Amino acid sequence: MQNYICETCGVQYEGSVHEPHSCMICEEERQYVSSKGQSWTTLEAMVESGNYKTEVSVEEENLYRVQTSPSFGIGQTAYLVKGNGYNMLWDCVSYIDEDTIKEIRQLGGIDAIALSHPHYYSTQVEWAETFDAPLYIHEDDKMWVTRTSDKIVFWSGDKLELSEGIILHRIGGHFKGGTILEWKQGNHHQGVLLCGDIVRIVADREWVSFMYSYPNFIPLPSATVERIAHQMKELTFTRIYDAFNRVIKEDAGEAVQRSAKRYVDALNGVLFHT
Repeated sequence: MQNYICETCGVQYEGSVHEPHSCMICEEERQYVSSKGQSWTTLEAMVESGNYKTEVSVEEENLYRVQTSPSFGIGQTAYLVKGNGYNMLWDCVSYIDEDTIKEIRQLGGIDAIALSHPHYYSTQVEWAETFDAPLYIHEDDKMWVTRTSDKIVFWSGDKLELSEGIILHRIGGHFKGGTILEWKQGNHHQGVLLCGDIVRIVADREWVSFMYSYPNFIPLPSATVERIAHQMKELTFTRIYDAFNRVIKEDAGEAVQRSAKRYVDALNGVLFHT
């Protein structure tokens, strides 16, 4: 039995003798099957190849970037937040080996793992079971779990405080259970938001965007974006990180609000002068 990993999205599946016929994450309209066709690997094969390394590096005080090199799957970055005696892994990457485990244990291990949405589930069960940590997934995305575990906790509602100042918020959008993390103690108690790509920072780092599908360029309805902006207005943050090493270091809350307005204006034709 092998826990096969889709090479396009990096998500690991339940153990099977043969490779799965298809990847339900990639075949759904928000993702895609590689133009080269469906392909699979395993964590064991990745480790044996010697080609990969997941590096843990300081991003800022008590915040660590967890990133695989060379890029694998979607290529997202995960983050380790060091709270008050409580370490939380935000999102996940597919590659984990003994060096990764050693580095994270030197930082105090992992007390909990939380996921923004199914595209980053990767080898989340491997991580949860290795560090004996509960794995928090919003119940609205339960149908997308490809490998089960008794470590998985399906939470409900729009808010869950895991530890003092470390709060999950379901804002939906990209996925129904789309979740962001408010870290109130981050950035010297000014607040940091970790958002995966439920909210995506754009190229100039002054704006963000919101999409139903990023690779397939499918936008969200204006009403959804307005609702998301309203929910985020209540959160404490001046800095925001997305899943692809982009950060807005100052006045991030204002950037979210003006970005939402621009997005809605574009959908309604206000920005166009043809």
